[in-house]
Amino acid sequence: MGALRDLLNWRSLRWKTALLVAVCCCAVALTVGTLVHSSTLTRSMNDGGAKAVATLARHLEDYERGGVPPPGLHTGPGELPDELLQRLRDRRDAGRGDVTWYEEPGPGDHPSMWAARTYRGEPVAVDIDMTADLLTRRALDRHMWKYSLVVLAVVVPVSALAAELPHRRLRRVARTARRIELGDLTARTGDGRGKDEITAISATVDSMADSLHQRLLTEQRFTADVAHELRTPLMGLVTASGLLPEGEATELVQDRVRVLRALVEDLLEISRLDAGAERSEPRRVPLAEAVLESLQRAGLETRITTQDARCAETDPRRLDRIVTNLVVNAHRHGHAPVEVTVTGTAVTVRDHGPGFPHELLTGGPRRFRTGTPERGRGRGHGLGLTIALGQAKVLGASLSFVNAPDGGAVATLRLPAAD
Repeated sequence: MGALRDLLNWRSLRWKTALLVAVCCCAVALTVGTLVHSSTLTRSMNDGGAKAVATLARHLEDYERGGVPPPGLHTGPGELPDELLQRLRDRRDAGRGDVTWYEEPGPGDHPSMWAARTYRGEPVAVDIDMTADLLTRRALDRHMWKYSLVVLAVVVPVSALAAELPHRRLRRVARTARRIELGDLTARTGDGRGKDEITAISATVDSMADSLHQRLLTEQRFTADVAHELRTPLMGLVTASGLLPEGEATELVQDRVRVLRALVEDLLEISRLDAGAERSEPRRVPLAEAVLESLQRAGLETRITTQDARCAETDPRRLDRIVTNLVVNAHRHGHAPVEVTVTGTAVTVRDHGPGFPHELLTGGPRRFRTGTPERGRGRGHGLGLTIALGQAKVLGASLSFVNAPDGGAVATLRLPAAD
């Protein structure tokens, strides 16, 4: 279906190339046809005029010998067309001899070529039939148009087929670029043929993918190294904060240590997700019960509704992580009430706050970006939704983010159903 839609897409390079070839062929055919028609008409007029003048001279010779005008020789002004007489007068005033005039075909398509001169003070003329010449020129015009259309009917499809190879290579480059855009930095065009512009574009796309992949690996290694290096001193901080005497300052220190510990754990989890080190251990899980347990562990006031809930084939530990992050994010950045709905094998988390920012809806969650000030209120690190999306990919599930028409953010997790 996609191939047919691409074939019928008149904006594609294939049809633009065919259209350009068709326009060029039409321009060439029109130019050549016009030149041939003009040249043939000029030659026909010259040949017809010469033939008429020769006929006039021969008739006058017969007239001289016999004293009687031969058939076909017009000797009176009333027998000559007005246009021919006017030309004869103009030529006589200029001191010249014979004149010719082509009489255009009338309703019967029988044109004539006239030749006239002044003989013994009176105009004389002959006319020869040019019908055969006219039919020959019309037949030539018809043949030129017919064969031009035949050539056009052959050249345009051939040009479209010839454009298919570069068009196919460009489609491969576009598919590779889309895969890279979707996060597959291992995608490559693999087009090393030739030295044309498409090869240069393919090489640039592959080079860009290599560079992005290398930068991503560097970033992943940096995140993992930082998180690992922070764990040791962090555990010392956790132990030391537990030994502090009770008091308001101690509670503040312990709260900040807990936040720092959660941040480091989140960074480690993200580094594992980025490196593809996480592996799912799916099993049959009653979805409504698993979600209810996650909400109870979260300890946040959340309403849950079930509608025809089913069992899902998923990893309960990762499912708990996703649901907890979505609910915590809804409470932290949205407004109450926060509602969770389990329908079939889908889990929907909704709040009644300002909704997700436009950047998140169009580009997905980004780490260390909490969205607009109205939604984020400056809290959090923007890692919760990033982790939820990464864990959903590990589960083979989909996680989508939209805003409700009447306000509020809506996150929907769709899990594969159990057999």
